[in-house]
Amino acid sequence: MENQFSRTELLIGKDGVKKLSEAHVAVFGLGGVGGHVVEALVRSGIGKIDLIDNDKVSLSNLNRQLIATHSTIGRYKVDVAEERIKDINPNVITKKYQTFYTPETADEFDFSQYDYVIDAIDTVVGKISLVEKCKEYNVPVICSMGAGNKMDPTKFEVDDISKTSVCPLAKVMRQELRKRKIKDVKVVYSKELPIRPKTNGERVPASISFVPSVVGLIIAGEVIKDLIGYNK
Repeated sequence: MENQFSRTELLIGKDGVKKLSEAHVAVFGLGGVGGHVVEALVRSGIGKIDLIDNDKVSLSNLNRQLIATHSTIGRYKVDVAEERIKDINPNVITKKYQTFYTPETADEFDFSQYDYVIDAIDTVVGKISLVEKCKEYNVPVICSMGAGNKMDPTKFEVDDISKTSVCPLAKVMRQELRKRKIKDVKVVYSKELPIRPKTNGERVPASISFVPSVVGLIIAGEVIKDLIGYNK
C-alpha cells in the first residue's frame, strides 16, 4: 500500500523508516544550510524536530535560503519553517525556539532529549558551546563549516574536525576544540580557497544558491545514515 514514505522504505526498509519516525533532532540555524537540512530530514521521515533561530526572512536571503520567498519576507524563520514542515508532513512534531543559540541561552535546551544535533549557526562562540553541550550529554552532533565565499560544491567533504584543512572556520574550530580537549566532532567543510567578495567595503560573506544547499543535503544525509545505522 502506497504511503508518503513508500519509496524511502524501498531503500532503507521498514525498520529504517521506523527509526527515523521515532527520532528527535534539533537544527540550530535555519539559514542557507539549515533550511535545506530541515527540508531533507522532514522528507526522509524524521518524526520530531526542534527549530532554533531568531532571524526574520530578508530580501538578501532569497538567493539561497529555501524558506525565503517574497511572501515570507519579514516573518520569523522558525514560523515559516514550521509551516513548510507541516505542509510536507503534518505528523511531524515541531518545537520552535525564537532565539539565537549562545552560551547564555544554552540552558534553554534539554540536550538529553535529542538523538542528533545539527550545527548550522554562524558564530564560533556558539558553535563551540553547542559542541560542548552535545559532548556533555553524549549526543551526536555534526557541524557546518564555512559555506560562504565558495563557488564549487564538489569541494565539500565530511570528516573529523581534526583532519580538516584549508577552511578558515574549521581551523579556528580545530584550535578551540583542541584547547578544550574535545575530540571526535564530525564536520562538513570545503577545500576550496575562499573567494574574496566583490564588495564596497562591507564585511558580508558572498553566497550563491547551489553551495549552502549542497552542504545542507550532505549534513542531512549523514544524520539519516547515522540514525538508521547505515553501513556501505
